[in-house]
Amino acid sequence: MIQYDMPLYRPPSEGNNLIIQATLGCHFNQCSFCSMYKQKQFEARPLEQVFTEITQAAKAWPDAQRVFLADGDALTLPTEHLIKIAKQLAEKFPKLTRVSCYANPSDILRKTDEELARLRDHKLNLLYMGIESGSGTILKKITKGASPRSIRAALEKAYQAGLKVSATVILGLGGKALSEEHINGTIELLNSAPVSYLSTLQLFLEPNEEIEFLRKFAEPFEMQDDAAILQEQRKLVGGINPPKPVIFRSNHASNALALAGNLPKDRERLLAQIDQALANDHHLRPHYLRRL
Repeated sequence: MIQYDMPLYRPPSEGNNLIIQATLGCHFNQCSFCSMYKQKQFEARPLEQVFTEITQAAKAWPDAQRVFLADGDALTLPTEHLIKIAKQLAEKFPKLTRVSCYANPSDILRKTDEELARLRDHKLNLLYMGIESGSGTILKKITKGASPRSIRAALEKAYQAGLKVSATVILGLGGKALSEEHINGTIELLNSAPVSYLSTLQLFLEPNEEIEFLRKFAEPFEMQDDAAILQEQRKLVGGINPPKPVIFRSNHASNALALAGNLPKDRERLLAQIDQALANDHHLRPHYLRRL
């Protein structure tokens, strides 16, 4: 079977799907909160290597229906390169229904409408994008390389091309001082741009990244406890009125509380679950089980 270049990361929803490394590392790799690819140099893997691994995977798992293209932001690859991979996947996996990958807002904005539509037609139809925050101030402090305006534009462009976007928001990213700005800005962004899926993560800083994160934040940063994080979650869930219904999850291992539902339909149930957790922290995931 495939020998992956480790470490290997994928979204929780891709846990049971085939993973093919189209790239190594992350093209941008400057977000101060993220430790995922700091030990890797970005590389677009040669097509010959990728095709060889697809062939190997097809022998072991011929009925695979969904494929995730790792590593960090495979959408940064040239469109023709991605289409060649997609065609090879379709050839080797006759039951293929979906190809997905991570994408930065700038990756989406660099593609033309025609390029995005061609990728969709070749079944690359789901993009995982980190919004992180709707606050322009916080996005600058974490060196996200995006603004609320560019994120909104990328989400709209993907939607118009018929691509689904699974977006993530990081609770606690503004610390205590910027908590209100963080959540208010995020609500405003999500209420103005369409996403298909929305997930929350909880801020978790590895020791090496914490030093860089605090340096770039450039003002006192005070981490929030679980109760404050749940209050952010509550405000976010209560304030979202998206342009189209959103499938909502907080199933990432960093979260203190796992939630699942649709917004706005399940808003009251989700709020009740959060309130229950606030009243009784025995409902929370133990700290020793939390991780990136």
